[in-house]
Amino acid sequence: MRLSILTSLLATLLVSAAHAQPSDQNDPFLWLENAHGERAMSWVESENAKTLNVLEKDPRYAGLHADALKIAEAKDRIPYPTVIGGQVYNFWQDADHVRGVWRKTSLDDYRTTDPHWTTVLDLDAVSLAEKANWFAKGETCERTEQRRCLIDLSDGGEDAVTVREFDLAAKTFAPNGFLLPHGKQKLAWETPDSILVAREWAPGELTPSGYPFVVKRLRRGQPLSAAVEIFRGAASDGGYGVTPMTFVDGAGHSVSIIHRPLSTFEAEKYLVAGDHAVKLDLPLKSLVQDLVAGRLIVSINEDWTTGGATFRQGSLLSLDLDALRADPAHLKPTVVFAPGPREAFGEAWATRDRLVVTTFDNVRGRGFVYAPEAGGGWTSTTLDLPDNASISIVDADNRSNQAFISITGFLTPSTVSDLDTHTGRLSQVKALPPKFDASKDVVNQLEATSSDGTRIPYFVVHPKAMALNGANPTILTAYGGFQVAETPNYSANIGKLWLERGGVYVLANIRGGGEFGPAWHEAGLKTHRQLIYDDFAAVAKDLIARNITSSRRLGIQGGSNGGLLMGVEFTQHPELWRAVDIQVPLLDMLRFEQIAAGASWVGEYGSVSIPDQRAFLEKISPYNNLRPGVSYPEPFIWTTTKDDRVGPQHARKFAAKLAAMGYPYLFYEVTEGGHGSGANLAEKARTTALEMTYFMRKLVD
Repeated sequence: MRLSILTSLLATLLVSAAHAQPSDQNDPFLWLENAHGERAMSWVESENAKTLNVLEKDPRYAGLHADALKIAEAKDRIPYPTVIGGQVYNFWQDADHVRGVWRKTSLDDYRTTDPHWTTVLDLDAVSLAEKANWFAKGETCERTEQRRCLIDLSDGGEDAVTVREFDLAAKTFAPNGFLLPHGKQKLAWETPDSILVAREWAPGELTPSGYPFVVKRLRRGQPLSAAVEIFRGAASDGGYGVTPMTFVDGAGHSVSIIHRPLSTFEAEKYLVAGDHAVKLDLPLKSLVQDLVAGRLIVSINEDWTTGGATFRQGSLLSLDLDALRADPAHLKPTVVFAPGPREAFGEAWATRDRLVVTTFDNVRGRGFVYAPEAGGGWTSTTLDLPDNASISIVDADNRSNQAFISITGFLTPSTVSDLDTHTGRLSQVKALPPKFDASKDVVNQLEATSSDGTRIPYFVVHPKAMALNGANPTILTAYGGFQVAETPNYSANIGKLWLERGGVYVLANIRGGGEFGPAWHEAGLKTHRQLIYDDFAAVAKDLIARNITSSRRLGIQGGSNGGLLMGVEFTQHPELWRAVDIQVPLLDMLRFEQIAAGASWVGEYGSVSIPDQRAFLEKISPYNNLRPGVSYPEPFIWTTTKDDRVGPQHARKFAAKLAAMGYPYLFYEVTEGGHGSGANLAEKARTTALEMTYFMRKLVD
């Protein structure tokens, strides 16, 4: 044990040494990387006061905040369902339940206009009783007996959690139940009386990005010290750390898989077999999705040749579970879905004996139900869904034919429909009441041409009577990373606080995302990333060329990886924007690997330890490319203190450097909430109102 700890620490030190740069010593703002340090927090307090003095004193702020708070705390929001043991569960926050309640009702009652909810867990009451600051980060429920769940409790919204077992019938934390102390951890129920847990079992058993790489089995009643090791990765592993997963289908089949990331997007998969794990011959770029009718469902993000056949990147495949167990090194997949040239796989969830699948067709949502056939094949039924909408699976019940589908669009309030997967029948059961007047608006899908000639689609939401005079206040947004697809979505805040006030909203489907499958994402990886930034600039230039807007009236907005996008556009094209809203961003790309979970994203961005990748990162890093004598727009930069994923350090240092160079800026840091805009609805509404006030000041005045 002592040797493994020393080995782990040595590996971590070597990685840190490889990443360290001489320029670190010349960075005058390294002290702001001490996330909770007294000096750093004093700086934050001072910056917040200056920004709030500007934005909250704007005469429009009060109205914007009132609208945002009303939307956030409205009790006519859709209660999105999770089916557990034949009951519908829902987590709910409002003005009366700041931290939130977990509640339940029957399926039949959920389908009514006014369900009768029973509170299962009241986090406000628990926090008060325990003198704690608990926020829910999710739950993992046992899927065989469906009587117990493991609840992730976060202190103020950070990713690290304390895990406690909850008894659904007794509506209380289980006495002497499973209890996992605070930390970044991944877990899965293996049986009703045993769980598989990845956590820092011994000091130092974490990857450089702070995630666990050791999985142990913990049986009911055992102390943590008695857990039996099932799998061990390595301290040098990339990505988000090893993750155990258990899948249970309606026929009683069950399988536990361990996902071991080697990099951000490459991972080995192992079959848990007794007290060890056996490697599966799956592509590194693949994901296990679900289990149905004794078939494991897998999506692949690279071409895969096996058993004399080649399966195309972006396909959804099935594997016979018995055959997989008998010969895990020689797998024989069957195609469920293979994408066309403008199609991409979205999601796959299993009911008792059907598979619900969503896809994108030119960034428009599609839905299907697949039924297994004898011999390993599949038949499909196309769901009757709107054309210009986003389709997502809310939940699917492995004990019945029940699934819930969400449908949303820019101007169409979100709905939830009950799907019978045997008949394909959809029945709307919940609808969000309109939150803004959309009657005067319209949506168009247009295309811009990027630097290499690639067509980049984008959506424009605008007033029907919009004049093409270049004077329309416009917010342009995108994400452009990690194969995340950005699709039409009903935003009450955008509608009420921006569209109703005459603004234009634009969503760009730039490369780096998953709108057109893995190849669309991979086109912008690492040193090819400039294409992503060129795509975004191309959309902006196209909007200006069409006289939809002008640089004077154009603002941009993005968060996390999208915050990096904003930073790059701020430094590379300051002449294109009047407003830049930079949310919970990465900005110092020469030190991102040493901040929070940054080392887990090397597969997306590259590493400073590799010379050509470091040279590229130095070229595009927003923090390192601020220059004197440039006419930058005044940005609004905001982050959260308890963001232990990206970390507040990037935003702080960027703002401090702007200040030192004499440039105007606005900086705001939410003190709670993790990687987001706040831990509760009131905090989120405040952040939204600050953003919209900023845009009004810059683009409307």
